[in-house]
Amino acid sequence: MATVAASAPPRVVPYVLSGAVLRQFRQSRSAVIGLILVAFFILVAALAPLLAPYDPTAFTLGQQLRPPSAANPLGTDELGRDILSRLLWGSRVTLLITLGAVVVSLVVGATLGIVAGFRGKWTDTLIMRVMDVLLAMPGFLLAIAIIAALGAGTFNVVVAVGIFSIPAFARVARGSTLSIKEQDYVLAARALGASDITIMRRHVLPNVAPPLVVQTSLRLATAILTASGLSFLGLGPQPPQPEWGAMLSTGRNFITSSPQLATIPGLAILLVAMGFNLLGDGLRDALDPRLKR
Repeated sequence: MATVAASAPPRVVPYVLSGAVLRQFRQSRSAVIGLILVAFFILVAALAPLLAPYDPTAFTLGQQLRPPSAANPLGTDELGRDILSRLLWGSRVTLLITLGAVVVSLVVGATLGIVAGFRGKWTDTLIMRVMDVLLAMPGFLLAIAIIAALGAGTFNVVVAVGIFSIPAFARVARGSTLSIKEQDYVLAARALGASDITIMRRHVLPNVAPPLVVQTSLRLATAILTASGLSFLGLGPQPPQPEWGAMLSTGRNFITSSPQLATIPGLAILLVAMGFNLLGDGLRDALDPRLKR
């Protein structure tokens, strides 16, 4: 019994931060590019108040649809507002919606998945059938339905995108938990009288973290596209608040006369989504032992 008590479960944090994992990640050029893109946009969002030359909601009469110039590096929109300032401030809104939605889905989905996989039986059946119902509906249509019920707005977009992303995290967490709960250290902890909550918190969750980290990075790309799509349809943050999807929606009306109104926010959405996807692929290659050479 003393030998069993002395055995400790493997910890995920040293593994994730180990030199082998970091070397594997650095060897992937696409992963490094993705990390640079993500870090760049997060830095821009954090420094938007310092970088923006003008108030993003202030408009100037007689300055509508101006081409790029020294005073307005990206030109002005249909109301005479500086596009660069709105793009910088819009990065804060877009990324906050994306991160908030993914955090909500990660916490709820991982909790449900771990409980379902660890407890099994009717608990597993009930939780996973609810996840199947959510998965049966196309994600974007589900988000629109939630917005239709709750109303348009920033907070409601976070809720809508978060809810439709929950099943992805729940399935990943459940699949990992089913294999982890049969490990010797989990069985030993149960034999020593540890409660289910303690085992899930101390032994299961740390070892489920690597696939959840990868899923989080990949889901951020889906979330930003969904959130921008909802804003494009007018269901996200309302004017005059700047947001990339809303800017893209407005700019399409001037695509021939002032193409920068649509192409610049569209390019920003593309680069952020690509960055999260590349980062997620790199994390998957670095953290999955089956993919190591």
